[in-house]
Amino acid sequence: MNIPAPYLLMLGDSHDPLAIKTARGIHYWRPEKCLGQLRLNDGVPSLGLPEMDANTAYAQGAQTFVLGTANAGGVLAEHWIPVIVEAIELGMHVASGLHQRLADVPAIAEAAEKAGVQLFDLRHYAEKLDVGNGKKRSGRRLLTIGTDCSVGKMFTTLALEKAMKARDIKATFCATGQTGILVEGKGIAVDAVISDFIAGATEALSPACDADEWQLIEGQGSLLNPAFSGVTMGLLHGSQPDALVLCHEANRPHTRHMPHMPMPEVKDIMELGLRLAKLTNPNPRFVGMAINTSALSEDEAKVYLKEMEEKHGLPATDPVRFGVENIVDRLVSSFGD
Repeated sequence: MNIPAPYLLMLGDSHDPLAIKTARGIHYWRPEKCLGQLRLNDGVPSLGLPEMDANTAYAQGAQTFVLGTANAGGVLAEHWIPVIVEAIELGMHVASGLHQRLADVPAIAEAAEKAGVQLFDLRHYAEKLDVGNGKKRSGRRLLTIGTDCSVGKMFTTLALEKAMKARDIKATFCATGQTGILVEGKGIAVDAVISDFIAGATEALSPACDADEWQLIEGQGSLLNPAFSGVTMGLLHGSQPDALVLCHEANRPHTRHMPHMPMPEVKDIMELGLRLAKLTNPNPRFVGMAINTSALSEDEAKVYLKEMEEKHGLPATDPVRFGVENIVDRLVSSFGD
């Protein structure tokens, strides 16, 4: 899956800033791919991009119309369909991370076939996948794993890629979720892959590469989240990571959406992650902790991070507040880049 850029980001019609988090993520990490934004009413939060309709965007070179918003249930809103069809008829591809397939909407499918453009249903990977085989492959790999869902694994992985490239370290971001795919322009949404093939999909995402190249695999779920442990396990074995970064949120009271499930201990996730990773890599190691400290003041965050460093013997940082340079320092010192 390779999604042509530049993009016109369709922000929909919701007044909720969280509804446009997909578009916000694309714009934050790959602003050069974002030509403009289309809001369906003035109350929709803005990314600060030029306001464009489909005609204007296509005339200025937009290649893909991206649904950068989400709604309840991941179902395509009926009143979006004419807007999408208009973009298709102009000659733009369409990309969506919604659960409902673009290709299952007759008006959209018929327009795309007639115009000869592609429909990218990011949650529905259609190409053939093999099961994982665990065979050692060349190159180096880093995987972000979390104490829970939504603790910053994508952000951390992209922050590491940016910091490593700034040091001229070969680094490639391997996207495993919808927003990550739109940021990178390619990838596989592994939470939509049949469970038998998650490890194989991860192997396909991070194939053999140069010995000095790092493939940075975006983590998903958590080994100790009862809902999403399976996807984490598949990523862990398929990525055969040389390095791991632990992602965590300070003071999260319980597992996300599960008040009956206490948050796991950081040390338990780390010990379990290393033990399981050894199935496909004999010597995995943690090189740092990326911690969301948004619930703390900056001074409190610095104290918390220092305590975590002393407790676990690893560099700890909040990638948003303080960057990831200390993790890259440990990576370099551990692997000799």
